Amino acid sequence: MTKLPRRSVLATGSAALLTTATGLTLPARAQGIEPTPTMRGGANNYRPGAPIVDRIGGGGFLMTGTVRRAGDGAPIPNARIQMWAHTTEGHERDERSHGATLTDAQGRFRMDMPQIVPAFGQPHGHLAYDAEFDQNGFETVFLRPVMRSASDTTLDVAFVLQTA
Repeated sequence: MTKLPRRSVLATGSAALLTTATGLTLPARAQGIEPTPTMRGGANNYRPGAPIVDRIGGGGFLMTGTVRRAGDGAPIPNARIQMWAHTTEGHERDERSHGATLTDAQGRFRMDMPQIVPAFGQPHGHLAYDAEFDQNGFETVFLRPVMRSASDTTLDVAFVLQTA
């Protein structure tokens, strides 16, 4: 007969007691992935129909992210994401500070744009999935993520979209 270490016996016994006491006899199941809510201030200076571009201005700052479907988390290809910000080359209300891109087959996007600088004391970007200009059947979401530092040269954002 193999002798089990005391620690293994205690851990196994405790887990069995906890499982029985809480009624957790079925395996845990992951909840569906929740949709991303629109952020307050996210739509500020939004320009409907901003053009799809390779980059905004001279570049130097990389905005990246993913777009997935709420519930199962499946990637959404060809989703249109608009970006704009207060940068070293222009204010977020300037037309030249706006551009859009499409997600790839894995739901990823990226845009090279000028360095984001603080506006109203915070370095932040603006991003939008705008259902009006995209035929994927999801609800519009506006995001306004704040960067940790004005010296950051990248910002990664995740959209989880709800079916309209």
